[in-house]
Amino acid sequence: MSDAAANKAILEQVYRRWHETRGGSLNEFFEIFADEIVWGSLAHGAAPVAFTAQARGKSEVRGYFDGLLEGWHMVYYRVHHFIAEGERVVMVGATAWTNKATGKTCDTPKVDIWRFQNGRAIEFFEFYDTAGLLAAAT
Repeated sequence: MSDAAANKAILEQVYRRWHETRGGSLNEFFEIFADEIVWGSLAHGAAPVAFTAQARGKSEVRGYFDGLLEGWHMVYYRVHHFIAEGERVVMVGATAWTNKATGKTCDTPKVDIWRFQNGRAIEFFEFYDTAGLLAAAT
């Protein structure tokens, strides 16, 4: 199996469990992260979603997930496609999250770009509807 195929297979499992558990399989993500992972999000930490700020290393990425899971409830997370080439894997899908404080839901297309090295995720960046996220958060 090529590295691209192996990395894609890793993510297929992790995303499947993420959806099935509605965000309850966080440790499965952390098992594939390199210690020095760099994590980015399209909202770049804008208020009131400060948890989306760039994170470096597992402990800072934990802060991203703490903010997400403390403030939001997953409605669904669907994967439509994985595209893998070399050290990169792209997930194309859709997700919906409800803000626990406002009760509003952000339902958005989602694209995640991953970079792997030696079977570990070293970079991540996510694209989604930032206007929808901010509207649901306020």
